[in-house]
Amino acid sequence: MSLALDLDRIRHRVAEDPVLAIGTQPAHPGPALRAAIARAVRAEGLLLDERRLAAVVREMTDLFSGLGPAERLLRSADVTDVMINGPDDVWVERAGRLQRTGITYPDAESLRAAVLRVVGPQGLRFDRAHPTVDTRLADGSRLHAIGEPLTAHGPLVTVRKFATVAHTWDDLERSGAVPPAARQLLCAAVADRRAVVCAGRTGTGKTTMLGLLLGEVTAAERVVVVEDAPELQLRCPHAVRLETRPRGPDGGASAGYGDLVRQALRMRPDRIVVGEVRGAEVVDVFSALATGHDGCMTTVHARAADEALVRLEGMALLAGLPLDAIRVQMAVCLDLLVVLGRAVDGRRHLRQIARVDGLGPDGRLCWADLWRHHEAEGRAA
Repeated sequence: MSLALDLDRIRHRVAEDPVLAIGTQPAHPGPALRAAIARAVRAEGLLLDERRLAAVVREMTDLFSGLGPAERLLRSADVTDVMINGPDDVWVERAGRLQRTGITYPDAESLRAAVLRVVGPQGLRFDRAHPTVDTRLADGSRLHAIGEPLTAHGPLVTVRKFATVAHTWDDLERSGAVPPAARQLLCAAVADRRAVVCAGRTGTGKTTMLGLLLGEVTAAERVVVVEDAPELQLRCPHAVRLETRPRGPDGGASAGYGDLVRQALRMRPDRIVVGEVRGAEVVDVFSALATGHDGCMTTVHARAADEALVRLEGMALLAGLPLDAIRVQMAVCLDLLVVLGRAVDGRRHLRQIARVDGLGPDGRLCWADLWRHHEAEGRAA
């Protein structure tokens, strides 16, 4: 009998083992899983030599631990993102580039069970009645999954891994991502308590840059950081972290960015750092700056300085403020726009540092380049 057939029969037995019922075991069941494999082998009446038994244990452990076959990718130091587009299409991002892997799941149900195995112990559901889930894994990585009836060919799972290795300014200089002159400019801006907005598309290094800027804050200042998930490396001596909370299945109260920024204002902060602004909570960040909390920092999805300003205006409009008032507040509060980019080959780099110069005669926000990367030649201009 083929090993593939042995594995298929054992897989069904292990999947139905009541001791491994989803929600009764941790994501990595360990001894319970090994015992279930042994029961399945006995129940099938299989006589396996040492080589086949080792292969069965390895395959079943991969399938029934953590996120299943893709779990090994989460342990790979050079993988930053894992994207599962159904049971037979698994991708990763390495060094800024997308790569298809050869990893597969037996079927869509195995993939759904893997997701539930990870999120179930947190009290979360993942089924047709609750087809989306967004949560943090034990190592700080962020998992998002969406399934039937919102997808047609099995669950779609995305994991953004938590960076355990912190990049340094020297790392970015050596790679050419941030030249020495730009580094000096940015460090001086932090020391001068300038309000900084880091802009860029997904995966361009906004969080990395924000972490480096935070590292320039001295012990003389208390920093309160507000995030969806703990992504920032807190390298400053005196920093505390608040995390947003969606409304849970138990009906507990939610806490969004705006709620937590208002809480942060009561915590005697010298600076408030918001991981990312996406909506009306940007007004609370402006309010913090307007009340004397200089040197606040945040990130926004935008490809250039002018686009970042337009995005911030649009978010503030969601709070119901008139555009003229928003622009006046931004002109007073914002100092520096730091734009990150990524080249075709996946390499990340600093694209632009711009200074906010107040309002022009037409009432629009003005800005001026302090430093810019020359795209055509890959050098500073």
